[in-house]
Amino acid sequence: MRKDVAFNDYSREVIAQLAQGGAFLTVKDKDKANIMTIGWGNIGYMWRKPVLMIMVRYSRYTYGLLEKAGEFTVSFPQSNLLKKELLLCGQQSGREVDKFKECKFTPLEGKLLSTPVINECKLHYECKIIYQQAMEPGLLSEDLREKWYQGRDFHVLYYGEIVASYLTDEIS
Repeated sequence: MRKDVAFNDYSREVIAQLAQGGAFLTVKDKDKANIMTIGWGNIGYMWRKPVLMIMVRYSRYTYGLLEKAGEFTVSFPQSNLLKKELLLCGQQSGREVDKFKECKFTPLEGKLLSTPVINECKLHYECKIIYQQAMEPGLLSEDLREKWYQGRDFHVLYYGEIVASYLTDEIS
């Protein structure tokens, strides 16, 4: 059962979950769905729209899928749950591993989009990409560039309009 919620009803929990353990980004292109753990992102209101900004490196399998799909979902587990699965989805590549199968996740059809959410999570956002921006390395502070981008594998920032936000079970 899905219960619609305002995009910002759980914004504190969203930020805390990203900082403490991450969330599951799902992208689907045709019949291939992939999950990736994200630990960085932002939720807000831009262009008079609710927006979730995510970051994906060029080297990730998910990057190519996002470029084709134009949409994504993010599923947030309850705090301190699914740690093993978050780790697996952050370390394994969808090029070689079916993460839904490995994590024993059940894909749940999106409410408005063709990309599924993860049934084992409680809070879900469905997002249509409305803007993307490649990082400009010269504009990034030197300390961040040295700490996070020594291999020069920069991110693309994707701004997704949140077209649906809902719970599949009450968050406790």
